[in-house]
Amino acid sequence: MRYIINGKNIQVTNALETKIMEKLSKVEKFFVPDTEVHITLSVEKLRHIIEITIPIKGTILRAEVEDRDMYACIDEVVDILEKQILKFKNKLRDRHRHDSPFKEEFVSGILFKTEDEQKEPSLRIERTKRFAIKPMDAEEAALEMDLIGHNFFVFRNGDTDEVNVVYKRHNGTYGLIEPEF
Repeated sequence: MRYIINGKNIQVTNALETKIMEKLSKVEKFFVPDTEVHITLSVEKLRHIIEITIPIKGTILRAEVEDRDMYACIDEVVDILEKQILKFKNKLRDRHRHDSPFKEEFVSGILFKTEDEQKEPSLRIERTKRFAIKPMDAEEAALEMDLIGHNFFVFRNGDTDEVNVVYKRHNGTYGLIEPEF
């Protein structure tokens, strides 16, 4: 696997790199050698955050962990990734039959600033993401949503050719939003 390690407000030391590569060797056995792994380490006050993203042929495996200790974060995030891969093994295998990134062995918000400003809350967009919307069915969109660890996912419905949103409900079930014009 090819590791792309970035740090935000943290110096990525050789010890951190070694620990990350050592821990990711647990999931390395599932992927072909040229698979890219994007790792972002960041520190915000006392919060240490690690995010690992593995883009694979139209799918994104993603895990993010926040803790007080970066080494604990590394341990936990790799465990999450391994569980995701094993949980979705059959679905991932079916979707990536040809030219698979997997080894053959595996294939078998509103923010408030101060009390005075709480009277008039301001909405602040902190991150913008762009991605290609490909046609898929609602079940495939729910799978994608779970793989990237989000609560909702925007997709183009393959049957109606309209933009839909699938989301996770509080009781653990899924919902689908279909717009009416």
